[in-house]
Amino acid sequence: MQEPITQEPITLDKILSGIGNIKSNFGKIKEYLDDKLKEYGPVIAGYALSLSPYTRASYSIGSYLEGKIGGRRGIATKYVSILVGVAATAIAIGFALFGIHGLPSHNEHIQYLGSQNGYEGFVPQNTINYNGHTDPTGDLILNNGTTIHNTIWNGQYSNTINNNHNQIIQLNNQFVGQTDPVNNQQYVKNIQDFYVIKGPVPIEQVIINGQTYYVIEANKINPADIAGFYTYDKWVSNFVAAMNTPETYTASVPGNSPVFQWTNTTGTLVYQTQLYGHYGPFAGRYVLVLPNGTIIPYGATGNIAGASLSNFYSTNQIYNSSS
Repeated sequence: MQEPITQEPITLDKILSGIGNIKSNFGKIKEYLDDKLKEYGPVIAGYALSLSPYTRASYSIGSYLEGKIGGRRGIATKYVSILVGVAATAIAIGFALFGIHGLPSHNEHIQYLGSQNGYEGFVPQNTINYNGHTDPTGDLILNNGTTIHNTIWNGQYSNTINNNHNQIIQLNNQFVGQTDPVNNQQYVKNIQDFYVIKGPVPIEQVIINGQTYYVIEANKINPADIAGFYTYDKWVSNFVAAMNTPETYTASVPGNSPVFQWTNTTGTLVYQTQLYGHYGPFAGRYVLVLPNGTIIPYGATGNIAGASLSNFYSTNQIYNSSS
């Protein structure tokens, strides 16, 4: 027969002992938070500074009550007050960190960057040998405009991204110096491919030959949430920002549109994105239309086309240049 469970009476000594344990564990928590603040300091420093009055106020109140009440009860009251302030700060910092860690992770080395409902863009520039595999490396543009350099794409689509990027470079070299037959302007020199992820991006920080890299663990991303695009390299960050701008919409430019005759980068790019579609798994002549009427011409990759981003590469909306 199982013995009945007896509960010892709770005394002030046990409360103070518990507080001592909390203080000890809080030191460990502080070390952990210090490491995280070093890693994400630029992002959350503003939050930490704005939230610190909670702790300062609770410490002041606790010290006052300690002197007023006196003895062990005063000490206990002081620590309870401090812990309330620490808890308030921790909760508030938790909300701040939520923008960085959009989803929980079962691997303590992987953090999720970006927004649950936002779009983040990976821009390949080169390749690197990572764990015996040739992976694309470049920049990651977050939905808030933050750019993380030295990013590696590891996992699904890494080979496809490498192939697409090489094809884009070859086409850039093939058409450099040639002229758009419609507006008689030279083609844009640097078309850039990039890969958009809908939702937070799983990132692991690693050191390779003394250099810090941020590895996108692509196998942890739903394939439906990844799609490839290409546009003028100087407009990629604007493209990601536009995707994250409410009321931005996608449209296709009809073949008889006067946009093709515009003697600027926009007019040339509309034709050029369509031209590249004749030489690879690409389809052009799309534009993002911002609420202020600005348009960004682009193309999409047919071999990386997640369904949740289909509104950016499959649209019945026709762009009217007079609108």
